[in-house]
Amino acid sequence: MTTIDRDRLHDLMKAEQDYFVARHPKSQALFERARAVLPGGVPMSWMSKWPGGFPVHVAEASGAHFTDVDGIEYVDFCLGDTGAMTGHSPPATVEEVRRQVARGITAMLPTADAAIVAEDLGARFGLPLWQFTLSATDANRHVIRYARHVSRRPKIVVHDFCYHGSVDETFATLSGGRTVNRRGNIGPPVDVGETTTVVPFNDVDALEQALAAGDVAAVLFEPALTNVGIVLPEPGYHDAVRALTREHGVLLVIDETHTLCAGPGGYTAAYGLSPDFVTLGKAVAGGIPVGAFGMTAEVSAAIDASIALEDIDVGGIGGTLAGNALSLAAMRVTLADVLTPSAYSRMIPLADRWADGVDAGIARYDLPWHCNRLGARAEYNFSPTPPRDGAQAHAAGDFEVEQFLHLFLLNRGILLTPFHNMALMSPATTEADVDRHTEVFGEALATLAG
Repeated sequence: MTTIDRDRLHDLMKAEQDYFVARHPKSQALFERARAVLPGGVPMSWMSKWPGGFPVHVAEASGAHFTDVDGIEYVDFCLGDTGAMTGHSPPATVEEVRRQVARGITAMLPTADAAIVAEDLGARFGLPLWQFTLSATDANRHVIRYARHVSRRPKIVVHDFCYHGSVDETFATLSGGRTVNRRGNIGPPVDVGETTTVVPFNDVDALEQALAAGDVAAVLFEPALTNVGIVLPEPGYHDAVRALTREHGVLLVIDETHTLCAGPGGYTAAYGLSPDFVTLGKAVAGGIPVGAFGMTAEVSAAIDASIALEDIDVGGIGGTLAGNALSLAAMRVTLADVLTPSAYSRMIPLADRWADGVDAGIARYDLPWHCNRLGARAEYNFSPTPPRDGAQAHAAGDFEVEQFLHLFLLNRGILLTPFHNMALMSPATTEADVDRHTEVFGEALATLAG
């Protein structure tokens, strides 16, 4: 089955859509009600992209499973697109959250947990000083502002087809060698070429050329691309990035929001990176909204020396709820008791087991696809070899096939991350969960093959 019959695919998709609607009357009723008060019938517009005509509505989630309002149980490999990498509602986090809610949620004052969490993160990532936000997006925004401030340079460099949350400067791509607004970029405040230079992943020459211009404050990179399919760095790439940023006096920011799957200290610790900043969020508080950014002592000193106390609250850094007591209590316990080295020692082999099952299905049906692996995460894409950069990964996408596979799996109790074909393992995921995906994925390929 080196090619897929598109007419057959459309017929199969129609059958899966009908099956989905028939099985989810309560979700459909809730969706119809929501359409009167929520644009598109969903609380956030991107939820409209789920296959099936409307999203399933969750009634309860625990560990690596959830149950929808129609009483159907699912194995969850999406895990809130990393937000629930701990598994849904890990007991240790839930218990501490209950205690902290009774003690106080937010007061604009620090609690003892702030220093405890910073010490833990410092030990994991090798950066001594930390600040807290409510999301990784906020962490990235703040780091960009700090980098521009201390460097007195206007631009950042990002990878082509990167994703760093809803940060204006990062919705950029390459077209004919020029940095332009990425397709779908809504209401950009300025031409993104004024703020950003885009370079391909794994392209050292392009990065060197970008930095030689002398106007770059920071390089903001995921150490492996994760939101356009997994794209892994080539040997020596990160060493070259670090050498070039130091040569040109540019701050290196590593966004570990998704690559935290590589180990307790993310890709940074697993592969010995030495950034000036690290940003992260999502998983580190067990699902409670939080973000954080760490920095070197040198960067912190430069910031402190250039901002007067009188102005420290009006520079665009912070947020009234940032560093709140509830988020930090949840982060303290999640880091100490959930996202532990022993948890990763289970999660990473499970991701390999999942990928082995995918590889076996691809080989059995002679498909020109591949599956990449990144710690506790794995993902397949519709190209015969792993992509070298984001543009290759994007070109290998097949939205119709992806939608069919996701809906086929969903109709049989398996949830993958939407918008791409990623699976993430949690401490609660089991071999039986993984093997169920292998079974259903094989059924989907057999159905496509006819």
